Amino acid sequence: MTALLSNIPINFLILLVSFFILAKSADFLVDGAVGIAEIFKIPKIIIGIVLVSFGTTSPEFTVTMIAALQGSAGIGLGNALGSVIFNGAVALAVAILLSPAPIPVEKRILNTTGLFLIGVFIVSFVMSLDGVLQRWEGILLLAMMVAYLVFLVFSESNERKKHKNDELPIEVEGHEKPGSLPLQFIRFAGGLAGVVIASRLLVFSAQNIAVYFGVPEIVIGLTIIAIGTSLPELATCIVAARKGHGDLAFGDIIGANVLNILWIIGAASAVAGITVSKDILYFAFPAVFISVLLVLGLARMGYRLNRWNGWVLIGCYVVYFSVMMYMYFL
Repeated sequence: MTALLSNIPINFLILLVSFFILAKSADFLVDGAVGIAEIFKIPKIIIGIVLVSFGTTSPEFTVTMIAALQGSAGIGLGNALGSVIFNGAVALAVAILLSPAPIPVEKRILNTTGLFLIGVFIVSFVMSLDGVLQRWEGILLLAMMVAYLVFLVFSESNERKKHKNDELPIEVEGHEKPGSLPLQFIRFAGGLAGVVIASRLLVFSAQNIAVYFGVPEIVIGLTIIAIGTSLPELATCIVAARKGHGDLAFGDIIGANVLNILWIIGAASAVAGITVSKDILYFAFPAVFISVLLVLGLARMGYRLNRWNGWVLIGCYVVYFSVMMYMYFL
């Protein structure tokens, strides 16, 4: 075990393998969940908004929970907050650049989910000002998540009825795989097991790499792990953009970011309580806030996202990454 702790090439290999397993396992998990829901005739809007969203953010959730339980709050919180930045600045930017046409933005999404995202971010930041996210605060974030999901399901359901649109949502279509109930359970269980195992390996290797190079855990969480656990969202954005559904990519990114704060940080806090370092409080949180405001601000300009918006987001991510490297290594 000691040899493994100091063998950095092996730890990097474990890290890369973990990324691959996480991405594929999240896919299997969602496939199985969607299949089970279809067999039991669960409304497709609930499948799309709840099951698919939770499935694609399952890597972030599992990694953050494991890191929090092991006392690595920097990795856990850095992963959740870093995923918000990566989703908005990179995953959405890739969708914009790959989309055959400018991505239309629904004003309704900006005025509901977009404003809600700003609100929950401010709430989580205020909770963190005393240097700790206590269990009751985590429970409050989870309660806000439940209220958000209930509102979202009813809102989307009414919108579909208004437009008499009962087509299969594309986010469900991509995960609709044929098979019996036992096969769907196998897919779901296998995906869940893969996410848990890969997350444990990911946290283990990241901790070793951070210790060996003397890199702060927050940097590992905000960069390597945040990018790795955000692969399902990135893949979703690429597929949606290529199919001409860039508006879906925008909605999924905003929704995933809400879950990153309410579900992932909320659950980790509710279970273990999380110590919030000054680095997270005065660097990660402001970076997330700037990222969120930038994405929503660009989206409000004409209610469409053009290619230049994508390059602006990519450029901002490069600046963010460069500032972090300067702060911690120069």
